[in-house]
Amino acid sequence: MNELIVGRQPVLEALKSEAPLEKIVVVFGAKGGAIDRIRQLARKRSIPVSEVDKKRFSELCQDATAQGVAALVSGKEYVEVDEILSVAREKEESPFVVVLDGIEDPHNLGALIRTAECAGAHGVIIPKHHSASVGQTVAKTSAGASLYFPVAKVANIAQTLDELKRRGLWIVGADMNGDRLYFDIDYAQPTAIVMGSEGKGIRRLVKEKCDFVVKIPLYGRIESLNASVAGALMMYEVARARHKGK
Repeated sequence: MNELIVGRQPVLEALKSEAPLEKIVVVFGAKGGAIDRIRQLARKRSIPVSEVDKKRFSELCQDATAQGVAALVSGKEYVEVDEILSVAREKEESPFVVVLDGIEDPHNLGALIRTAECAGAHGVIIPKHHSASVGQTVAKTSAGASLYFPVAKVANIAQTLDELKRRGLWIVGADMNGDRLYFDIDYAQPTAIVMGSEGKGIRRLVKEKCDFVVKIPLYGRIESLNASVAGALMMYEVARARHKGK
């Protein structure tokens, strides 16, 4: 299944990331520094660039934010959980895994994958059911990171957490009713953080598998954070603990 990435910056990021692009389509007359850079990187990677008129482009892509450029990519290739852990071994780093339990909004999934990549996580795990898939919206929202960043899709999150525990990881779940604050954990140890869905949070069985359940303190009147914002806080707390003094 082929997907489209649309917009100048997302296409540029996909080119930089070595994402598997089949071709790039540009509207006749599209100009600017980003377009020049896209053409340059496409030539370097031997990716064909096709120029089409506005009518043909609109037939291919109806996204109003496309900015006259789109990239055709192969469907996301998911990895096995062991491949995520092998990334940590190859880098000689303590494993840092992000588990997303039922993130159904593709914008949130894309934002979380982008943050995971930026924060130095080794991969993301999502369930096969009750989760957004890595498609066009996720690819665009993640600025192309979802195309190359390791993502595993598993049948059972709870069983996967058991496996991660056997592999030496501590499981830290984020929940508004957590009994510890999110910055009171030693994230320098092998860690998997678990983020729940936008409305329901972490499922009960998944929460029971967590070694720690932590909360992010809220000081205003709204009772919860957006999932991608909460995930960013958690992930960068892990990054802060691991890169302290560097």
